[in-house]
Amino acid sequence: MHISSDEHILVEHHGSSGIIRLNRPRALNSLTIGMVRAISSALDAFELDPGIAIVVVVGEGERSFCAGGDIRALYESGRAASPDAETFWREEFALVYRVARYPKPYIALMDGITMGGGVGISTHGRHRVVTERTRLAMPETGIGYFPDVGASWFLPRMPGETGTWIGLTGLDINADDAIFTGFADVKVESRLLPEILDRLANLPLGSGSGTCDALLKEYSVDPLRGPVQEGRNLIDRVFAFDNVEEIFAALAKEDDSFGENTIRALSSRSPKSLKVTLRLLREGAVSGSLFDCLDRELFACKQILKEPDFYEGVRAAVIDKDRRPKWHPETIDGVTADMVAAFFRSSTIGKE
Repeated sequence: MHISSDEHILVEHHGSSGIIRLNRPRALNSLTIGMVRAISSALDAFELDPGIAIVVVVGEGERSFCAGGDIRALYESGRAASPDAETFWREEFALVYRVARYPKPYIALMDGITMGGGVGISTHGRHRVVTERTRLAMPETGIGYFPDVGASWFLPRMPGETGTWIGLTGLDINADDAIFTGFADVKVESRLLPEILDRLANLPLGSGSGTCDALLKEYSVDPLRGPVQEGRNLIDRVFAFDNVEEIFAALAKEDDSFGENTIRALSSRSPKSLKVTLRLLREGAVSGSLFDCLDRELFACKQILKEPDFYEGVRAAVIDKDRRPKWHPETIDGVTADMVAAFFRSSTIGKE
C-alpha cells in the first residue's frame, strides 16, 4: 500500500484489484480538490496497469462512504471570489464522467452515508453496492444549491417521479429504495465487506463485469419495500407537474404521513433551488447524454456563487449550524422566471 499525492486518498494494490480508499472519516470522507485529483490519477494508473483487473472504491470509517463535496471550502471560495470552487466543480464533473466511461469493472461500496459527490463517484459506476447502513441522498436544495454530479441525468430516469421527489426534497433513502430507484445494484451485509474485498482481489486477470456480477450475487440480500417504493403512487401523482406551485398544491390535498413529511421537507428548502432543480430535471429528462447534463449543471454551478441562498444555506447548515436559513426570496411565488433563467446558459466542460 502507498499513500497517494493527497493524504486523504489511499491507493492499494490488493491481488488483481486496485482499491481507492477515501480516508477523511472525521469529515465523512467529503471530497476536496486534492482528493478528486488523486482519484483521477489512481484511475489513470489502474487503467494502464495490466496487473489490475478491477477497481474498487471504499470509504474509511464506519459512518460514511462519501458525504459529498467539501461545501465549507466552496463557501469560502465563493466568499473570497477565488477560482477554487469553479475549479473543483469542473474537475469533479470530469471525474464523474470518467467513472461513467471507465473501461475496467468499477465497484463502489456505498456503505454508510452517501450523498452528493459521493453519489457522483458511485452511482455512475458499473457495480454499485449498498448495505443496511447506507443512507443515500441528494440534499442540495436544503443549502440553496441543486443536485449536481449528473443528477439531472440519473434522477429523471428513475421509476416514475421518484427521482423528482429525491431531488426536490433532499430526503435520504435506505438501501432498499436505493435498489428500487436505480442508485445501486446489490445489497449486501456490511459485516461481509472485508470478505467481499478479498474475493474480488482473487479474481483472475481479465475478469470482466459478468464475473463481478456473479461474485456479488453470491452475497446479495433481497431488498425489502422501502418508503419510497411504498409511496410511489403518491409521488407519481404529485410530482408529475412541471412547476413547483402545482406540486405544493397537489401535496396539500394529500393526508397521509408520507405526504405530510414531503411537504414539510419541501417547505424548508430554498424556493429558488426548488425551481432551478425542477427545471434541470425536466431538461435532463429529454437530454441525449450524461455529458449534456453535466455541461448544463456546470453553468448553473457558476451562477450559484452569485446567489445569496447558497451562502445562507451553508451558513445555517455548516457554519453557524442554527438550521434556520433565511431564503431570498422567502416564498415560491417570489421566485420569478428571470431568476431561474439566469442558471441556464450554454457552457462547456471539454470535449468527448
